[in-house]
Amino acid sequence: MLTHEVEEMCVVAKGPNHGPAPIPQEGRWTKAKEVSDISGLTHGVGWCAPQQGACKLTLNVKSGVIQEALIETIGCTGMTHSAAMAAEILPGKTILEALNTDLVCDAINVAIRELFLQIVYGRSQTAFSEGGLPIGAGLEDLGRGLRSVTGTFYSTAEKGLRYLELAEGYVTELALDKDDEIIGYKFVKLGPMMDAISKGVDPATALAKATGTYGRYDEAVKTINPRKE
Repeated sequence: MLTHEVEEMCVVAKGPNHGPAPIPQEGRWTKAKEVSDISGLTHGVGWCAPQQGACKLTLNVKSGVIQEALIETIGCTGMTHSAAMAAEILPGKTILEALNTDLVCDAINVAIRELFLQIVYGRSQTAFSEGGLPIGAGLEDLGRGLRSVTGTFYSTAEKGLRYLELAEGYVTELALDKDDEIIGYKFVKLGPMMDAISKGVDPATALAKATGTYGRYDEAVKTINPRKE
């Protein structure tokens, strides 16, 4: 269907058509014309309008279809249930379907948007990795015990800083020097501890084996529980 103005125009021949610029994908250069031309593993972060929570989304796309999804959330309790639904929805969908699917939570919807842009522009984490990464590679982000890496810290002008959780694990004690400054901490690796308990290890033994210290913990003048003291 054409407007009258266009109907009255004569035809001007189109010149050379070289197609789209190639993008790097899994160790090769691809001129992506169809959804099925898109592959890659990458990460994206999204947030909701009130910004009370955020989502980190990892997708492994093969020939346009999402084969693997890892959804990590922070800051919003309701988002964990939204993520459970989104994790069921995403695998098996094309990357274009996923972009146009309501993934329950705005933070997850924004994450899929950001991630879509990375993948279709050839900015994936596997752009130069020959053959990409196998299905299951997303779990490697979680490490032992399959727990997200979370850092949680709290501080006030009146009472100072508290370490609550770091990459090493759940912080149980802060080590302070004579000036009440933090010089180390004791932590529990919750993932390995739960793995041990599930294998029949006594909980107290599992806790002891999963406990470690960092910094100059042994030089502490005193230690405090960061959640209670």
